[in-house]
Amino acid sequence: MTESAPAAAPLAIVTGATAGLGLETAKGLAANGYRVIVAGRNADKGKLACHAVRAHQPGAEVRFEWLDLDSLASVRQFAARLHERETELHRLINNAGIMALPKRERTEDGFERQFGVNYLGHFLLTSLLLPLLVAASSGDSAPARVVQLSSLAHRGGKIAFDDLNGERDYDPWRAYRQSKLAMLLFAQALQRQSDRHGWGLLSVAAHPGLSRTALFDAGVKSRALIGQAFKLVMPLISQSADQGARPTLHAALADDVRPGDYFGPDGFSETRGAPKRAHRSTSARDQAVEDRLWTVSCELTGAAWSSDG
Repeated sequence: MTESAPAAAPLAIVTGATAGLGLETAKGLAANGYRVIVAGRNADKGKLACHAVRAHQPGAEVRFEWLDLDSLASVRQFAARLHERETELHRLINNAGIMALPKRERTEDGFERQFGVNYLGHFLLTSLLLPLLVAASSGDSAPARVVQLSSLAHRGGKIAFDDLNGERDYDPWRAYRQSKLAMLLFAQALQRQSDRHGWGLLSVAAHPGLSRTALFDAGVKSRALIGQAFKLVMPLISQSADQGARPTLHAALADDVRPGDYFGPDGFSETRGAPKRAHRSTSARDQAVEDRLWTVSCELTGAAWSSDG
């Protein structure tokens, strides 16, 4: 009698995992037995990230896959490659993002870049990978999880349906806050859609508090005075990238996670500390805005949300 081949380790994808929070999240998933795909748009940084994951967890199965969230065509190509190579996806961590671009920029498809990269690209990506997520949740398997990276900044955010792309009045931080509110609303809406259609997913969100990453450094440069002030106080109120990844890893791995949960640090104003359930703004609890954003996002990206593949 021939022995059957061992079952493949569960698969996780982390977008923007070439550095910072994404890289630390990839390390944590690998340490918990996941095969990890580092998804990003810089192959050289991707190779280095894979080496870092293997150094952290010897024997880790990790590979780089090219994904440019600036382009919906790239998102579709990435998803098509995944469908060719994989049959199930157990964890999707929508982590990649950009912060507070000083001047209004557009994606390849004409969207304001923060809204397009941080949110719309992830919205389409998740819809295209839905069949793999549903396959991982079938039968007696534990639900596949999708984790959206939001931010403390979502609390000041509003969805400007009459000017989503900031064409009339662009402000770097307002655009960032909108994109991160959209991510939290997306997590909630995806859970409702899963419950409605029987997809069997666990959709959650997380935020890293104030974490010392290159993303944050780039963001504060858009406002010089604020940037200088933060350089002085950041060591007192912030945490490292590996600590900032803890809410995301909790959302992705912990047994106490409930549908639609949102996690952040438990310290002062949720800026740092151990993971706990986080505060949502009033705007994040607006069902009408959540529903409208889902509809508009489907229209903008062409997302079909079919679990049939």
